Amino acid sequence: MSSITRRKALLSGLAAATGVVVQFGGVAGLLGTSPAQAAPGKPETTSVELGFIALTDAAPLIVAQEKGFFAKQGMTGVELKKQTSWAVTRDNLELGGARGGIDGAHILSPMPYLLTTGAISKSKKPVPMFILARLNTNGQAISASNEFKKYNFGTKTPAIAKAVAEKNKTGDKFKAAVTFPGGNHDLWTRYWLAANGVDPNKQADLVVIPPPQMVANMQSGTMDIFCVGEPWNERLVNKKLGYTALITGQLWKDHPEKAFAMRADWVKKNPNATLRLLMAVQQAQKWADNPANTVELSKMLAKDKYVKANADDLLPRLQGTIDFGNGKVAKMKNLSMKFWADNASFPYKSHDTWFITEDIRWGYLPKGTNIKALVNKVNRSDLWRAAAKANGYGNGPAGDSRGVEVFFDGVKFDANNPQAYLNGLKIKALK
Repeated sequence: MSSITRRKALLSGLAAATGVVVQFGGVAGLLGTSPAQAAPGKPETTSVELGFIALTDAAPLIVAQEKGFFAKQGMTGVELKKQTSWAVTRDNLELGGARGGIDGAHILSPMPYLLTTGAISKSKKPVPMFILARLNTNGQAISASNEFKKYNFGTKTPAIAKAVAEKNKTGDKFKAAVTFPGGNHDLWTRYWLAANGVDPNKQADLVVIPPPQMVANMQSGTMDIFCVGEPWNERLVNKKLGYTALITGQLWKDHPEKAFAMRADWVKKNPNATLRLLMAVQQAQKWADNPANTVELSKMLAKDKYVKANADDLLPRLQGTIDFGNGKVAKMKNLSMKFWADNASFPYKSHDTWFITEDIRWGYLPKGTNIKALVNKVNRSDLWRAAAKANGYGNGPAGDSRGVEVFFDGVKFDANNPQAYLNGLKIKALK
């Protein structure tokens, strides 16, 4: 393909992706004047505030900053702002950068949907968001306190229901800590409990704890299990305060995890800057997934301004070595965190369809939600493809669906028929 033809194709793709029309200057301004230049044009702004939580899966934003990928794309004024909890991330996204908040973030994948519908915003008004990329797949875990070592929790085991029943008989209800209502870890926990015969709404108390506070709360006896991203499961094992029941890749292999999302108004106002940010994030994901960089990555993340942990809490699971803390140590690289490999960065619409369906299952979204319309409104896989092309990474997967997904208990999810999935689930909050 000639450079001119390639440029025309990219122009067309960017026009569709950003929704820029002729009366606002056309699409020519999205690219440089050189026919051979594949990158977007001059960014409308070089500055933006992006939020992140102290978690290993914030790596793509951190790497993009530390290794200069943002700066190389002309985004020299990117500021990474550490958030203390997902609730604070939500509040700052609602504020937006212009009012002292943030315009984008490393975020739980369901949150942009819950914000866009107004389901979680403080004002109860919609805060339109765009998902630009998936930051990672896999890499979370469900951990239990030492009190439950005798049950040896795993993925599919009757011991879970037995332990919950025995704990509840004491009058102290079984407590499961998650990071945000309707977020990834809430959904992993609920799925796991329900698949093992435990109704999370009736037989357990789900409490919300910010990720960096999970280990301290386990130590103080605040909860019986928690679900969180790394390095906090590894930290629990290293401190001998509990054990890993399972890593979430065992629940659902290569499941979607965090997302890179931005306020829709910022994206519409700054299409070039958006694509440059996205290009830098993709470059950072490829860097982070290179095994030659893993040791450096662990040291980078360990800094106080980022995760504030030591490399011993970060490195093993990044390399795929899982010390479960109960005598079992396993090499599980195929189920560990991925940033780029196996299309980890691509925001499949089928995956977002599952998140929304599960939020309907548990009552976080109304059962009449138009799932397809909501996904199409928030998920900007078109922008991801435009950035990938500009990076020279190709066009990504052939479609927006990864196909039928299969969970550890044999349940299947077809994004073309989420209602059939819902109908087949025995334990759910909706009637």
